[in-house]
Parts: sequence; structure tokens; C-alpha cells
Amino acid sequence: MGKQVAIVGAGISGLLACKYTISKGFQPIVFESTSSIGGVWTKTVESTKLQTPKPVYQFSDFPWPSSVEEDFPSQHQVLDYIQSYAQHFDLLKHIKFDTKVCGIEYEGASEDEMQAWSHWGGTGEPFSSKGKWKVAVEDKHSRSTEVYLVDFVILCIGRFSDVPNIPEFLFNKGPEVFHGEVIHSKDYAAMDYERARNFVKGKRVTVVGFQKSALDIAMECSNTNGIEHPCTVIYKTEHWTVPDYLPWGVPLAYLYLNRFSELLIHKPGEGILLGLLATILSPLRWGFSKFVESYITKKLGLAKYGMIPKHSFLQEISSCLLSTIPEKFYDRVQEGSIILKKSPSSFSFDQEGILVEGEASPLQTDLVILATGFRGDKKLKDIFVSPTFQDYIAGSPEAILPLYRECIHGRIPQLAVIGFSESVSNLYTSEMRCRWVAELLAGTFTLPSIKEMEKDVNKWDGFAKRYAGKYYRRSCNGTLHIWYNDQLCKDMGWNPKRKKGLFAELFEPYGPLDYAPS
Repeated sequence: MGKQVAIVGAGISGLLACKYTISKGFQPIVFESTSSIGGVWTKTVESTKLQTPKPVYQFSDFPWPSSVEEDFPSQHQVLDYIQSYAQHFDLLKHIKFDTKVCGIEYEGASEDEMQAWSHWGGTGEPFSSKGKWKVAVEDKHSRSTEVYLVDFVILCIGRFSDVPNIPEFLFNKGPEVFHGEVIHSKDYAAMDYERARNFVKGKRVTVVGFQKSALDIAMECSNTNGIEHPCTVIYKTEHWTVPDYLPWGVPLAYLYLNRFSELLIHKPGEGILLGLLATILSPLRWGFSKFVESYITKKLGLAKYGMIPKHSFLQEISSCLLSTIPEKFYDRVQEGSIILKKSPSSFSFDQEGILVEGEASPLQTDLVILATGFRGDKKLKDIFVSPTFQDYIAGSPEAILPLYRECIHGRIPQLAVIGFSESVSNLYTSEMRCRWVAELLAGTFTLPSIKEMEKDVNKWDGFAKRYAGKYYRRSCNGTLHIWYNDQLCKDMGWNPKRKKGLFAELFEPYGPLDYAPS
């Protein structure tokens, strides 16, 4: 019998981890706390569509069916695609549904021993005859708890679910003083479509946030209530939201998803020549950004609404903050069914509604929907029983999550994290990481020393801070997909160059199908 690998979560990353560990002869057991696969795609607002064009968001060995003709498929189409993938590769039999992992605890070397290790797990190997993980799992129906002893753990718990990010308020300034109702966007998304419509119907709704879920919810409120009961969107910062991926007729992928575009950026671990080239080409880097900004500004009429961001498009995409704007969003702003209101640093509650910074009277409202994101870092940290491992995985709040190749923590043995770090296409990057982890488990390559891994993490942290600036987020690879994938390919012994011919290699966009199994 092969080594047993526990996979936590049956979203996209969990399914990929299951498929690729099977391919290497391991025995995966997937714990999924809900009754279905698909992760964040199982509960969305009605208007949710794929954020990126489908050629960039697909499995490398399981293309989209020809029946899906849209560039940005709906939530139902995406979920059907994911379910078809799981059925095609016979993954469902490995999944235990409605089983919530309460905590994981390492059983093996003492913490003092582990601190003295110079290599991951002491030997650099993914498995140990002495070390195991105890995975405590609760059956959500019977409420009974069972403990599984496994050889390796892959955490695929995601960042955008379960633990909502709720803003903190001063005493007597929070939701408790408000006479209306306050919910998080996840509560709205959990409703069926008809119930969600009825829930906002006839109410003065205020949505807090300006990322994808906030924009979608505001549009749905506008569809339901029109100008009779406008939906107010409170935001802190203007963002570059894209109406499409064809600025002035040029596919965005040709500006940011090919090798030439990556030559314009300083890369972690680059040599002197590449560094010099990125410096020389910096005016072109600026020009690409201005090219896209001019298109978005013109197409959406941002100047008319005072919504031109103060930061660059490069900063937006480098921070993984890029999102698509719902069709006709600003038409709704113009007609008055959506009202945009800026609150630069804070807002608070009173009995009648929300007090916006700089305004004397409260914004009267019946319902506040907080589209303020999730605390994925807390969810990841809390799954560990050991306070030491909790501190390791959290790292410094001022740095990126300390994961080598965005997968492995050098001081936590026999464990990988997949799907926490964002990108322009999370499916694409998760698949590459799952293949890398599977090859690591199979012994195809070994990891460098813990010090070398930590040094590499620091280089990526410097890169992230350089291009994201004040919008820096702790786990994001928005502009260096190919450079990052090159590292994975070299580790696995693959040829990182996947195109035919120098011109294609330099200028054609890279996507999932370039890495399809041969």
C-alpha cells in the first residue's frame, strides 16, 4: 500500500492534489467540510462569472467543452466543468464529504529537535519513518470525531471562504448600535438566488468594498430596486477594474503573460544582465501600464465619476487586486441606482445607518453588506494544533507567507500548502504547484537547505513589495507566472521553454495548455 496523503479541501486545488498524488502511486484521502466539490464556486452571487478568459482558466489535460462558447463562463458552467473533471479522473471516491478537519498535529521529533534541523524534515525527504500527522476530523452529521494518522498533509483550504474579514470599530461605533441589519457578503452568497433578491428588495442597501463581490452585489441590488432604492457602495480606494481583456484591441495577455513582458520586470534571483535589461526597458513597462489605463479610463468614463485610481495598472495587477467590472456598472451609477461614496480611512455606525468620514449626517440605510474579504491567514494558522507551527506558518505580518515555491514551509515537515497564494488564474498556478508537490513526494528532486529556502522566500518578498507598493498583499504572483513556472520546471527536470521557435517563446502568451502532460 502506498503512503497515505491527507488533502484538506475539495476545491480546485484539492482535486488537483488528489489527481496528481494518485498518479505517483500514493493513497490520497480528501476531507471536504461541505457536501460537494468546487470550493468557492459552490456558493456565489447570481451574476458571478469567471474573472479571467477561460483559455487561461482550465486544466492542462482537460480543456473546456466546445459547448461552452462564452469567454467568461457563468458560475454554473464553471462548477459543471470542475465536476466533469472530477468524474473524468474518478476522484470522487477518494473524498469524504461533510467532514471538517478540526486540527492537525505532528507526531514525531520534538520541537527542540526540529529547530536544530538544517534540512526540511531533518533529512530533506518528504516522508519519515518516525513522523506522522494526526488529522482530527469531525463528521458533521453524527458530530463524532475520528483521528487519522497519515504520512503527509496537503492543505488546500483556500483564502476566500469560511472566516470573514470584519472591520474593527471603536466602542459604540460598530454594528451593535445600528437598528438595521449587517451581514457579510458570504452570507448573501449562501442564499439561493430568489431568496437573495427578496432579501434586498425594497431596502436601502449599503455595500462596503470595491472588489469583485462588492461590485456584483451592488449590481444585483440595482437590478432589484432600481433608482427607487439606490444601492450605495462605500469604498476606500479607486481600483483599475477591467471592462474586458482587450485594451485598444490588444489582448492583455500579450502585455503581461509572455516572456517579453517579464523582461521588463526585476525578478527574484535574476542575474546582472536581466536586471540591467529590466532597468533599460522600464520606460516600456511604464508605457504598457499607461496604455491599459487610458483604455479603461476612456471605456468606463472614469473621469466623469471621479474614479481614476492614483496608482498604476502595474501596481493593481502586481497586487492581485484586478477584477472585471460588471457590464453597464457605470451606466447604473449615471442613472442613480448605484451611488459611489468614498470613505478614505474609516467609517462607523449609528442607529440610523453609516457615518462616512468627512460627512456630518449619517447615510440612512436598512441593510449593510460587508464585502470586505476573508481572513485566509487566520484559517490557515488555526488548523495547526502546535502554537510553534502556527507562528511558523503565519510568519511576519510585514512579509509574504513564508512558503518556498509558495508551497513548502522549511520548518514544518511532511506538509504542503496549495492554493493560498493568488495569481491572475488560480487554477493554472494550483495545477503547476500540485504537479511540483507530487514530483517532490515521488523523489524526483530534493529541496535545498532550510536557510536556502528562507533566502529564496525573502527574494520573492522583495519583488512583491517593489511592484505592489502600499497595495502589497502577502501571497500574490500577478506578473511573473512564467519565471515562477520556470523554477518549478527546473526542479522537476522539465524543459521550461514550452513554445516552438524563438519568436513564439518570447512573444506568445503562456497558459495552462503549454504545460499539458506529454
